[in-house]
Amino acid sequence: MTGDDYQAGQVLLIDKPLTWTSFQAVNKLRWEIRQAFNIKKIKVGHAGTLDPLATGLLVICTGKMTKQIDSFQGQIKEYTGTIVLGSTTPSYDLETEINETFETTHITAQLIHDTTQRFIGEIDQFPPIFSALKKEGKRLYEYARAGETVDIKSRKITIEQFEITKIDGLNIDFRAVCSKGTYIRSLANDFGKALNSGGHLSALRRTKIGDFDVKDGLSIEDFIQKLPKKD
Repeated sequence: MTGDDYQAGQVLLIDKPLTWTSFQAVNKLRWEIRQAFNIKKIKVGHAGTLDPLATGLLVICTGKMTKQIDSFQGQIKEYTGTIVLGSTTPSYDLETEINETFETTHITAQLIHDTTQRFIGEIDQFPPIFSALKKEGKRLYEYARAGETVDIKSRKITIEQFEITKIDGLNIDFRAVCSKGTYIRSLANDFGKALNSGGHLSALRRTKIGDFDVKDGLSIEDFIQKLPKKD
């Protein structure tokens, strides 16, 4: 492709690596495209944030295709990951340390599978306090890191599928298909509560957004390798 092609608009499927923010991925690709084609300015944006501790599909739009970002963001998403039962963290994942432990001897494989049914359909979900949502002009994680409490309202979300794919002790592998606005970290935390225990997310991977599949995505390194090299 040429620089004009990127300006006209492209949809790039990127497999985001662990620890990268979505913002870093967008900035890196924008810089590499500008350098490869000697472009002074080009619009680049992503259709749905992935946390730094998550990997998987980022749909990145360039040029005029950035106008389609909202429509891509609204599409159904699929995730796979692992929930650790018996303990919680303030962030609901491994960004923060375990703050509480719970009994797990009553939890059976049957109970785990049966409990997934409570989360299928339209449900009310509270976003994590460690999230980028804004309240009164500040990100929620800013309140959390300052040790401040803040009232968070629940939101209606839809989980179309939630299945357990593997049980290895307290590590529960799952697959979830859900609507825009769903926090899988909150699902992990709520799932632990529903089991009369605790739970937090230890791994997360986004595999699909609408018809886009991470199997068709490129790593950032592979994408850069496909760009023309400057003499």
